[in-house]
Amino acid sequence: MKKFEERFSELQADMIAICMEYVEDRAEKVYVYASREEGVTSSSYFYLINNKYVECHKVNDALADGNEKYDVSPQRMLRVLRIINEDIEKAAKLCEEYERDMPTEMKLIYDVKTGNFKAEYKYDLVYTHDDIKTADDIADEWFEEIKNNNI
Repeated sequence: MKKFEERFSELQADMIAICMEYVEDRAEKVYVYASREEGVTSSSYFYLINNKYVECHKVNDALADGNEKYDVSPQRMLRVLRIINEDIEKAAKLCEEYERDMPTEMKLIYDVKTGNFKAEYKYDLVYTHDDIKTADDIADEWFEEIKNNNI
């Protein structure tokens, strides 16, 4: 029988896998923002492609001339978000089943070249106690932080 850590890791790996599928495995790094706080589930994803940090709807901006374009249709983007959100919900159920705290925020980074995977978790409220910020604002701030610091 699989242990909690193994099952939790599989859900995170699934989030990365669907993001890699979205760019046809043509990215240097994948970044996934996953949030579940006060009943609100939210996610976002972006990439490092050809040394350019790009949000999921702008991945074609990072391609060299002549490279085959990605399908960035709203349907495909929403399908990826739906799968990530389903994985977040499964993680929450898993945490409940094992009587573990569910992170309010997960920042996942996968380096395709090295195979390194890094995850940062928060367990405190990040945005639901804020009168102005939403999960999308936090995800956008993380994108800007990564882009500006070349992480």
